[in-house]
Amino acid sequence: MGEKGNPWPEIFIPNSWKEAANSIAFNSSDSPPIAFICGAKNSGKSTFSHHLLNTLLDSYYKVAYLDTDLGQPEFTTPGCLSLHVIDEQTPDLTILSMKTPVRCFFFGDTSSKRDPKAYLDNIFRLYDYFQMEYYKSNELADSNIQLPLVVNTPGWVKGVGYDILVEMLRYISPTHVVQIRISAESKNLPTGAFWLDGSQKRLVNLIDISSARQDSSNRSLLTQKDGRLMRDTRIIAYFRQCFRSDLNITTKNELAYALASHPPYEVPISRFKVMHLHRQVPFSEIFHSLNATIVGLAVSSLKPTESKTSTPWCVGLGAWMYVTLHVYGCASCKLELMVRQNC
Repeated sequence: MGEKGNPWPEIFIPNSWKEAANSIAFNSSDSPPIAFICGAKNSGKSTFSHHLLNTLLDSYYKVAYLDTDLGQPEFTTPGCLSLHVIDEQTPDLTILSMKTPVRCFFFGDTSSKRDPKAYLDNIFRLYDYFQMEYYKSNELADSNIQLPLVVNTPGWVKGVGYDILVEMLRYISPTHVVQIRISAESKNLPTGAFWLDGSQKRLVNLIDISSARQDSSNRSLLTQKDGRLMRDTRIIAYFRQCFRSDLNITTKNELAYALASHPPYEVPISRFKVMHLHRQVPFSEIFHSLNATIVGLAVSSLKPTESKTSTPWCVGLGAWMYVTLHVYGCASCKLELMVRQNC
């Protein structure tokens, strides 16, 4: 662990990780790589993904990043699935980095356990958007618009989590799959291309690397990350964008007080509708269910061909307190509130 209270340990990149990233970034190919990073919890997936992102930016002017880790996302708040296009490196991986995604879904939970189907549907829609906008074939468009993609995944790799991972791999059909293995073999994924069933559309490069167990001074790196503290830190960092930079907001209580004291963004009830995620709420209880709740703000779909049950693109988050809505990142258009239910 770094300084006391810092949820991000000091970062150490082993040589094997550097070699793996280089082999992906600098391997000659007709198309940019699509790298899928997987492994058990606390194996270092996010760290390696961020290092690979930096390495790819040595060869490409932009890199796409698909974050499917609801509990510990790299660039957004917890509970979101997001696609980013990154155009600059992050030299210090210990610094919390909040970025605006090109597309985002508000899932409203830190795990896919509650609704695996909705989770996969959102990921597939994000990947389809990447393919359409940033990975067109040379025959259809200028190859300069083709971007590499890094896919970061959660550490739930057993039971339903394994089935979800297999579905993601089959749908995305990556060019490279990096599996980070930990010392507890029973917690690792199977070796080899465990997801293949004959439907794979392209050849895949398999890369196995070990988690970083020691830093450059041979000190242990087995300290567990404080997931709850990391989530709180990201939520605070997101909402403090509503306030002056010199305002001291470092705890949830300070954030709650600041939000309660801040003039809210007022939206007429007639201008939005409420979509509860993962559960049904009686109409008479809708506004009671919103109190002290983080909500996703989304642009209402105008396409008649889209399913009425589809989750719309998220454009920001809000904090609903009593009868007011505190917003950062709101679009000036008709909104849908996507509500995370804590009960």
